[in-house]
This record gives sequence, structure tokens and C-alpha cells, in this order.
Amino acid sequence: MELIEKIDRSIKLLKSIKSDEIELSYSGGKDSDVILELAKMADIRYRAIYKKTTIDPAGTIKHCRENGVEIREPKIRFFDLIKQNGFPTRRARFCCEDLKEYKILDNAIQGIRRCESVKRMKRYKEPIVCRIYGNKKNHVNVVLPILEWTDRDISDFIAMQNIQCHPLYYDANGHFNVKKRLGCRGCPLQADNGLSDFKETPNLVKAWINAGQEWWDKPREKPPKCHSKFESIYDLFVHNVFFNSYESFSIAKEGAFGKMDCKEALESYFKIKL
Repeated sequence: MELIEKIDRSIKLLKSIKSDEIELSYSGGKDSDVILELAKMADIRYRAIYKKTTIDPAGTIKHCRENGVEIREPKIRFFDLIKQNGFPTRRARFCCEDLKEYKILDNAIQGIRRCESVKRMKRYKEPIVCRIYGNKKNHVNVVLPILEWTDRDISDFIAMQNIQCHPLYYDANGHFNVKKRLGCRGCPLQADNGLSDFKETPNLVKAWINAGQEWWDKPREKPPKCHSKFESIYDLFVHNVFFNSYESFSIAKEGAFGKMDCKEALESYFKIKL
């Protein structure tokens, strides 16, 4: 299907929404910029809303403001969530639930695309879905106008409409990278478990460790399972960021040349004092 035809279908889908006002779920990424432009082209009433996480990628808030996007402050800060729940992981995504995945309006537009992952390919079959937040009464009708768009479609549309995306999508020469994906800094869902973000901003490691230590030391009737597997919050952080299994961490921890001190290892690797 040609891009022009996809644009036409996306606009018709947006125009078909029977709602006085609809939330345009804006993340600051390239797909959000595309659905924002499509909503303008469709001439529908919408509220572009960015849900602030407090560990947002650098430049995101500025990019939102430049595009007239409403910024919704969170009810709780990310590091306070760590103090309550420990570190987020691929399986424990409590931070997403509290900071990003909550209802604002009954209807929403989102920039989900099936080609982004096998999971999305299997999960999303239709351009309109019902998403439930917490309980069935708290549901949202979600419209997905670019569900079938490819990376090439996104890149071509951005060039066609002369859209200026988030600065992180461009290299030093100004070349746009459509494969780039934005996410919260240090997010464990990234391919490198957030390591690149921690390397870029070492003080982020301090913030994670400090908040994690409060959770680790919190009085409780029954200690968490990780207390029996890890000696310290430093061990847990090293395991989560540098290793993909507990077995590989254990081998490295014991080491052929002596037991690894994870606190010292982190200080040496990131050139910081913990």
C-alpha cells in the first residue's frame, strides 16, 4: 500500500471518532509527532498530552512545549517508586503503570505500530482497541491510526511534512535515524538494560542506588527474595544492568581471580563515588 493511501486511511479513521474531545497520547517520539500531524490534518478536536515520568529523556519536555503539548505531572516521582518497590525490571514494570499507563479521557489516539515487535504484531489486529486500566469500568477506547505503517512510511512522512522530531533522533550531521527509540532513562526494557543511559549520565546510577538502598533497608516482616540471593543493593543493580541471568552474575561475582565487590566495580566502571 502506498504512503498516500495510508495517510488517507489514517485521516479517515481519525475523522470517524465520535467524541467531543480525545486524548492524543504524546511520548515525544517520532511516532507521536506523526500522529500529532495527522490529527492536525484531520482537523479533529484533541488534547495532546505528555505524561511526565521524572526520568524523561533529555530535551523531551522542551520538545513537548515547542509542539504545544500539555504536560501532565505524575502523582509520584520515579525514585519514590523505587523506594517503595525496588528496582523495576522487564517483568516488574510498576513504574509504567504509575507514570504512563493511566486513563485521562475516554478516548485516546496512540502511535503504536505492528512492525515494531513480534509481540505487537500478535497483540494488535485492529486499528481500534479497548484498553483497561485497573478495572473494566476504567477503560479507554484507543485508536491506532498508524498501526500498519512501516519505518519507511514514518521516515517519508516526516520528510514530506517537514516535521522536526526530537533532537535525539539526529546525528551530529543532522541525519535522521528512524530506528532510534526514545524511552525513560535507564529503562530495563531497553536492549542494553539501560546501560547506555547510565554511562551517559553516571549520576543516574547514584540516584538509582540511593533510592534502592532505602527500599533494601526498609523494615518488613518478611524480607524480599532478593535478600537471600544478593548481598547488597549494589549486587542487585549490577545483576539487573550487566547480566541477563542470575547464573551468569553468580559466576562473575565469585570470579576466578577472587570475589567481585560490586560497589567498587560500579565506582570504577562509571567513575563515580557511591
